[in-house]
Order: sequence, then structure tokens, then C-alpha cells
Amino acid sequence: MLDNTVWTLRTAFKKTKAPIWRALEEELSGPRANRREVNVGKLAELTKSGEVLVVPGKILGTGNLGHKLIVCAYSVSEGAAKKIVSAGGKVISFEDLAKKHPDGRGVRIIG
Repeated sequence: MLDNTVWTLRTAFKKTKAPIWRALEEELSGPRANRREVNVGKLAELTKSGEVLVVPGKILGTGNLGHKLIVCAYSVSEGAAKKIVSAGGKVISFEDLAKKHPDGRGVRIIG
């Protein structure tokens, strides 16, 4: 699965030359121990409603989310996914993110 994700990000960078795709590719290509883990509560603190976020690692379910977000991550725990969706947000794949935001504008890397 990781190879497919890295390939998707590399392809998006080649098409658009947007630096966000290269940065995410490098983050996910590195050692597994260096991947980020972010709790839903931290996302609630750092974001506003309607933002588009990328976490190059895992989103965990600790905390509460009071506003909707569009979130993309390498891995999302079941509890975190439920909280994001119940707040009105979405969890999308890297492929969907690259299609909807090809230039990377309006997308934040969190973690």
C-alpha cells in the first residue's frame, strides 16, 4: 500500500510540479519510526472548519472534534474516522486529494 501511495504522490508532483506532493512523498518514503501520529483533539486545536489537511502518518482517536474537516492520512484509526465523519468531515485517500487539489493550494500538512 505504501508503494502505491508514494507512486501516486510522485505522479502528482510530475504532473503539477507542486512542492507539497514532493514533500509528502519524502515524508512517507522515510523510516516508519519517523511517521507522525496526531490525535483528533490536536486537529481540533490547530484547524478551522472546512480546512483540508494531510497527515503523513496516522490519525488517532483521542480527543473531540467540533468542526468539519477534510482529512487525508496514510492511516486513520477507526475511532478517529468515526469522530471526523460525525463532525461532518470526510476522510479521503491521497489519490482523491491529488485529483481535487492538483496544485496543492489550500492543503495543510499537519503533524
